[in-house]
Amino acid sequence: MCGICGIYKYGSGLPVERGELKAMNDLIIHRGPDDEGYYEHENAGLAMRRLSIIDLSSGHQPISNEDGSLWIVFNGEIYNYKELREGLLARGHVFKTKSDTEVILHLYEEKGEAFPKELRGMFAVAIWDERKKKLLLARDRVGKKPLLYAVTPSSFAFASELRCLLTLKDLPREINPAAIDAYLTLQYIPSPMSIFKGVKKLEPASVLVFEGGKLRTHKYWDLPVGEKKFDDVPVEELKERLRAEMSEAVKIRLMSEVPLGAFLSGGIDSTIVTALMAKHSSTPVKTFAIGFKEEKFSELGYARQAAKMYGTDHTEFTVEAHMTDVLEKLAWHYGEPYADCSALPSYFVSRETRRDVTVALNGDGGDEAFGGYLRYVGMKAERMIAAAPGWSKAAALKAVGVFPKSAPFNFFWRAEKFLKFSVMNTLERRYLSTVSFFGPGEADGIYSHKFANLLGAENNYGERYLSKFFALNPDDDLLNRMTYVDMRSYLPECLMTKMDIASMANSLETRSPFLDHKVLEFAFRLPGKLKLKGLKGTKWILKEAFKDMLPPDIYSRGKMGFGIPLGIWFRGELKDYWAGACLSQKSLGRGYFKPEELFRLWDEHQQGRRDHGYKLWALLMLELWHRQYADDFKL
Repeated sequence: MCGICGIYKYGSGLPVERGELKAMNDLIIHRGPDDEGYYEHENAGLAMRRLSIIDLSSGHQPISNEDGSLWIVFNGEIYNYKELREGLLARGHVFKTKSDTEVILHLYEEKGEAFPKELRGMFAVAIWDERKKKLLLARDRVGKKPLLYAVTPSSFAFASELRCLLTLKDLPREINPAAIDAYLTLQYIPSPMSIFKGVKKLEPASVLVFEGGKLRTHKYWDLPVGEKKFDDVPVEELKERLRAEMSEAVKIRLMSEVPLGAFLSGGIDSTIVTALMAKHSSTPVKTFAIGFKEEKFSELGYARQAAKMYGTDHTEFTVEAHMTDVLEKLAWHYGEPYADCSALPSYFVSRETRRDVTVALNGDGGDEAFGGYLRYVGMKAERMIAAAPGWSKAAALKAVGVFPKSAPFNFFWRAEKFLKFSVMNTLERRYLSTVSFFGPGEADGIYSHKFANLLGAENNYGERYLSKFFALNPDDDLLNRMTYVDMRSYLPECLMTKMDIASMANSLETRSPFLDHKVLEFAFRLPGKLKLKGLKGTKWILKEAFKDMLPPDIYSRGKMGFGIPLGIWFRGELKDYWAGACLSQKSLGRGYFKPEELFRLWDEHQQGRRDHGYKLWALLMLELWHRQYADDFKL
């Protein structure tokens, strides 16, 4: 596991200096504290920081092929590299290391730009072809490992994290208004855009080639859209195949020469991963759990049940509001506005886990692959009542609107939200309302006239972004259409970003068996009715396949999620912090929002008329990002 970066001065032909590469590389030392490496030749240069996991003695990067015409830097893990290496050796390739990095390079010699199709794992790769003066970048199928790039009049540069690219002297720091709009809607900024107009993110499952001053990209993988589902396969057979796929996905991720453990939340997915780790391990699995002193937000009790069932070496940690002094550090690490509040507990569990192990497995991807989110239930319920006259739904919406929307009236808040999206006229808008912080049209109401005019036609980018994924899978059942959208958007752009940054900020590698591409392809071919049974049976086939491996309370529990008590904190220990940041003269003076609208949100939250916790969090993280990267910015 590493951080990588590089520069190709295609425009000027000037040599790349070690100091330029080191300035970038030093900013990602947390991604690889064990080693660093550099390659410079004429107007091209590569650099890396290494977190040593396998081939500890000889895996130093950058690595070249036999004649030194190809050079590679690589971030990730390839779980089938030994099998690939054996085949390459049999075909005459000569190796000088036992690392997966060198396997990728020789595979490129044989397969060219198609080499990522052979890899099973997570990766961000950069290959410099010295003879052709060609730079190639590639990213894994689900976006586990990040890769950003920038093209200036004189150079092409890439890096694992955005801040590295800001060292380029001719890169303007012009903020992208559409990125701000997308962020407030989605809680993240989706690829290929970034917060800066001059920086792009390589999309998951993509290859980028920069040659002759020209850039091109293509995708090499997608879920099996349009392929026949497993409708005719007996359910018991599907359960056995699912167990086998997951067992193998966990087993191959136990490959490590350093201490290894698991995140254990007490949910279905992390418990299954822990159970399979225990099955394949000769020593007790080290597990790590995090919770909150606010009991309804904490899953520690469930995690203890799983830890006891499998005899793990278990460690727990509790997050409290005063620990949010790490927020500015998080804003620095993410490099652009990022509003998934579970980044905070993810950072802490990674920090505590790193005290004992260097690698941790997790349950990421289980909800997207097997239909675990409550929004799937809501969308299915909405479809079931879609035949009701519009006037009756409008009347019901008006009726619940008179009730308070805070505790103990949470039912009315949920009912209002459900009814609001049930009267929306498209599937895409209804779905967007279930995943957005500021729902369809809500952000427009707080924008200043100047910012709204600046957005122009770029307004509502988040809605258009999600709509394109619905359009790519139009003929599937409702559940699989929704999971497809999440696996192309929320999973790679939000969840993978969160876990990569939170873990690598603490020099911890995380691995996700549910995101093995063979598991994902198998799960996508399951009909939606086997994932969501009725209106209660989320992840039905997954739970049934592993019923004997789950504590009864975990098997029967509903979805909780990795949320934090924002509403409580913003009325308590974070009250003054938020107001001091977001209602300050400097913040209001940036010009994004109408000041009176921010005060309205704040007052409604403080008076308990509405719980705006997630919106307040998004606004706070936007302001903290500005303090780190654009403190003097204003429209």
